[in-house]
Amino acid sequence: MALTSCVSKKKYAELEAKNKETQDLLNSCTVKLNSCLEEKAGLAATAESYKQHNQDLINSSKDLTILTTKGAENLEKSLESLKEKDLKISRLQDALTKKDSVTLALVTSLKGAVGINDPDIEINVEKGVVFISIADKLLFKSGSYDVSDKAKTVLAKVAKVVNDKPDFECMVEGHTDDVPYKSNGIILDNWDLSVKRSTSIVRVLTNDLGVNPAKLIAAGRSSYVPLVANDSPENKARNRRTRIVVMPKIDQFYDMIEKEMKKQQK
Repeated sequence: MALTSCVSKKKYAELEAKNKETQDLLNSCTVKLNSCLEEKAGLAATAESYKQHNQDLINSSKDLTILTTKGAENLEKSLESLKEKDLKISRLQDALTKKDSVTLALVTSLKGAVGINDPDIEINVEKGVVFISIADKLLFKSGSYDVSDKAKTVLAKVAKVVNDKPDFECMVEGHTDDVPYKSNGIILDNWDLSVKRSTSIVRVLTNDLGVNPAKLIAAGRSSYVPLVANDSPENKARNRRTRIVVMPKIDQFYDMIEKEMKKQQK
């Protein structure tokens, strides 16, 4: 009753309304504060996530830099390796060109000395090797391995050219047709005949014509490497032959390449 007497109902109602308004405002502020706090926490989490992501990017960037540096080093090494290989290939090609030039000069000398118009003498080049094929009728009598005087004239021309080329060696190959050789107790078969003919040529080249024996190789091929089928007398005659293979010494050839490479490195 004392409150009633001190404060009028009207005044009390106003205070009550003001208090409610203040309480509503407080409640609204509390809600907004909580919302702001939640938003702040979310932003803080987002900021932390961005910070971590940024750090990850920095770390990745460092790793990428390392990888890029290593990749660049590997690429540089690869390019250097390719350059070295290209240089070696170039030097090898130069050496091969020089070898081919020497071979061409040899062919020219042989054709000039022996004569290219004789149908019983063939001179050709395959893969840098010179082949001189001489029909047996110029060298031997049928079934014999004794070298004829006419053959020595031809072989003398070959020997002169070979002697002028100290960096080459020769393999003398005897070839027969496929007619079985009737053994006479000395020669057993076509193998024997082809080898005997080869060694006979080698002896003439060394003993009579001064070719260095260390440059010669004697070989017999029997009838197993024919030029043509042994189906006619003419073809059999073609297959009976002695082939002289003139080739650069392998060690000399590699020495030539090595010298060229060392020259390029200076």
